[in-house]
Amino acid sequence: MDRSFFHHHEEHQRHALVPVCSSSTPRHTNWMLSDVPSDITIEIDGISLALHKFPLLSRCGRIRKLLAQHRNAENIKLELLNVPGCLDSLELAVKFCYGINFEITTTNVAQLCCISDYLEMSEEYSNENLSLRSESYLETVVCKSLEMCIEVLHQCENLLPLADELRIVGKCVDSIASKAYAEQVASSFSRLEYSSSGRLHMNKQVTCKGDWWIEDLSVLRIDMYQKVIEAIRCRGVRPESIGTSLVNYTERLLKRKPSYISPTCEEKVVIETISALLPQEKCTVPVSFLFGLLRFAVMLDCNLSCKLNLERRIGAQLDMATLDDLLIPSSKSSGETLFDVDTVHRILVIFAQHDDSEDGELGYDYDSEGSIDPPSQSALVKVAKLVDSYLAEIAPDGNLTLGKFIAVADTLPGYARVTDDGLYRAVDIYLKAHPGLSDAERKRLCNLIDFQKLSEEATSHAAQNDRLPVQAVVQVLYIEQIKLRNALCCATPEGPQKVPYPSHQVTNGQVLSGQVTPRDNYSNLRRENRELKLELTRMRMRLNDLEKGHESMKQDLHKSSSKKVMSSITKKIGRLSWFRDRSTFRGSASASECSKSFASKHTPRS
Repeated sequence: MDRSFFHHHEEHQRHALVPVCSSSTPRHTNWMLSDVPSDITIEIDGISLALHKFPLLSRCGRIRKLLAQHRNAENIKLELLNVPGCLDSLELAVKFCYGINFEITTTNVAQLCCISDYLEMSEEYSNENLSLRSESYLETVVCKSLEMCIEVLHQCENLLPLADELRIVGKCVDSIASKAYAEQVASSFSRLEYSSSGRLHMNKQVTCKGDWWIEDLSVLRIDMYQKVIEAIRCRGVRPESIGTSLVNYTERLLKRKPSYISPTCEEKVVIETISALLPQEKCTVPVSFLFGLLRFAVMLDCNLSCKLNLERRIGAQLDMATLDDLLIPSSKSSGETLFDVDTVHRILVIFAQHDDSEDGELGYDYDSEGSIDPPSQSALVKVAKLVDSYLAEIAPDGNLTLGKFIAVADTLPGYARVTDDGLYRAVDIYLKAHPGLSDAERKRLCNLIDFQKLSEEATSHAAQNDRLPVQAVVQVLYIEQIKLRNALCCATPEGPQKVPYPSHQVTNGQVLSGQVTPRDNYSNLRRENRELKLELTRMRMRLNDLEKGHESMKQDLHKSSSKKVMSSITKKIGRLSWFRDRSTFRGSASASECSKSFASKHTPRS
């Protein structure tokens, strides 16, 4: 490691320095030259230091200006206020003035830069002064190493705002961002390889080692960490790397203290800052991490923008969540629900809106051939199962109102559920936990269930469930009867017969079928719609041609003789004879036959 030593007045190295008055800090001892009486006293933080004018005057512009105000005084006493780094920094500056050797390192270079600026130890008062040497070490040594920049930033936390004004923070942050991006580029090149066909491609199986700096950033305070992440993002570092760094930083910070200790205001600032630093790209952080941030945000009562930002990000990838993620404890009084149902409901609304907005007109993704993107359908199915499990978990809560239960259950469309067994189970648990519901409320609750989508076991249970309203039980029995009749009709030796139970059903305006998914129906409807539009366009063009021909025939009737008129009419109708093959005119005679009949009846005989 490069070392910087300061040599000045070698004879002074043999002398010790002692404090004038005793203090509770035993580490600062022997400040006074034992063989030379002191002629200036500097007081800092309640500690008086007996020093000498000449070494200080030769290096410090601030001390020189203060002493100019006490020219005739014999025993001068100066009080220094707001000294950056306090006694530790002043000790280093005084040692430099006295020529005592010490080493500039990453732990003291920020202090030296600040104290040299405070004491005005510039080249104006002495060559190779402390300001020049500390800044030179910062630029030539510290800024060449990412680890050293992080260490200096950590030291700058107690030197603000002066360290920021002197650009110490800015230089370190820029250096970290540049080196993190360079590491990413280097690691990307190391993952490139040639395939058997000779093409250059990225090998995803090779472990990426370009993000080793993530662990080092966790030592920074949140304000310094925020500056680094913003600079890294502007420089072009991968969003995945930024997300990993945010997860690592937050977990290490929040796991430092036991869970039984209540959160502090400092943690509130951390949650709000981390939420604002999350990358805009989807799936850069795990959804469980987002739920953890949201729990802290609810517990600490963070600002509204923080909560809404987390809810929006969770809603965009809700299909990756688990039941434990949704069980957010309520922070309200004892009269409210055990879990925060309102927050989960808002997340579900965001998920439903996100699915509609991203998946086109009908709410789905299509590739270039018009086929449906399966992951989007599976996401709906996963979230529907998750919602049913969540409803069953919160249903026993006596404070859960019927309106909130229905609002959560009715957020997703009916076609998202392949089967309603999970929803029926949740409704049954709610009915059991809330026996005081009226018939109208029970009927309203059972309207959520599509009894035709229940399994045989669930249907059998519903038929004997005395907690259901009479109308629901009758509906279940009727559906069982229809299914039984269908089974008997299909089993007859006469072959397939028409059954009264339809092969597809209509639920809330959505068409469902036995083996065809709702998205298949939507795809067919879109395809038929396009064909109808194309056919209508063709018909309009043909009608325009027919109208033009009709106008032309009228003009010929007025201008030509009857024979020429008949000949012209025959030719024009012959050109329009391509209508004869269209299904629209299947019930009438062809155009050619009509023209022949028309000509035979109206052509004058010779």
